[in-house]
Amino acid sequence: MPARDAAAPVDTIDPAIGREAMEWLVELQSDEVSDDTRRRWGMWLEAHAEHRRAWQRIEALNGRLRAVPPALARTVLDAPASPGRRRALKTLGIVGVLGGSMWALERQVPWQAWAADERTAVGERRAVRLPDGTQVTLNTDSAIDIRFDAARRAVRLLRGEIMVATAHPPGDMRPFEVDTPNGHLRPLGTRFSVRDLDGATRLSVQEGRVQVWAREAPADPRLVLAGQGTRFTGSAIGTIVPADEDETAWIDSMLVVRDMRPEDFVAEVGRYRPGRVACDSRVASLRVSGTYPLADTDRIFAILEKSLPVAVTYRTRYWVSVAPRRG
Repeated sequence: MPARDAAAPVDTIDPAIGREAMEWLVELQSDEVSDDTRRRWGMWLEAHAEHRRAWQRIEALNGRLRAVPPALARTVLDAPASPGRRRALKTLGIVGVLGGSMWALERQVPWQAWAADERTAVGERRAVRLPDGTQVTLNTDSAIDIRFDAARRAVRLLRGEIMVATAHPPGDMRPFEVDTPNGHLRPLGTRFSVRDLDGATRLSVQEGRVQVWAREAPADPRLVLAGQGTRFTGSAIGTIVPADEDETAWIDSMLVVRDMRPEDFVAEVGRYRPGRVACDSRVASLRVSGTYPLADTDRIFAILEKSLPVAVTYRTRYWVSVAPRRG
């Protein structure tokens, strides 16, 4: 694995300090702020340089993410009270991460993702052009940090999924690299996608080739060629297999599935809409295939209801369940 500063490949902030910054933001934006609160905040801010850096990040974050759809906010605020709920909702509202109900707490992301250099909301897909001309397209609910320095051009995938088309500036000898929670990628003239899964990372190479290192096995890299893909964890790289072109259909705003279990299909659709989606285990024997437009998840559920013996129920706009159709 190439030598580099593993301690800080990108600009990160300790999650505990990030949480403190969020809580101070809540205090300072409350209806009544005492002089003592302002004094204690000032002492916290001056106590450490990372406190100041975290505060700068949370202020910028607050400015970008404050907008919450009124109907969505009302859905949450009308939910039954519970211990600590008011405080939690206030914090979530300030940073713009309210969900459709208390189920939204399941979808909170780490501090680093909310304070990322670039991120997308649920259902959003967006292309970002880096200083060297490389294009990174973020899929739904994704976040990256960017670090260009004298040694390398680096992107860190904090959450979600990206498609990368690397550029090659004349005379720039710095390698382009992608860090993930499970390892490290070095593309060699290429176009590829990377998705952060639960405990693993999925790589699919469309053009060129990508060298992969598992985080805990830096002495055993693998080379993945165009038309190939693999999954890797922090300790090992899986078998290299033919890439599944359907996995990258999202870049064209489509979801393509073949013989997928309803539970997995509903979870995949749920990535593209806010709130909670659930699937009854009694429909597990069914299978879903087809091409679906990601711009309209309600339409996807309508198609599902017409094509399979299932019923889609909207308890609220932000809580959808799929179960066997009665009768």
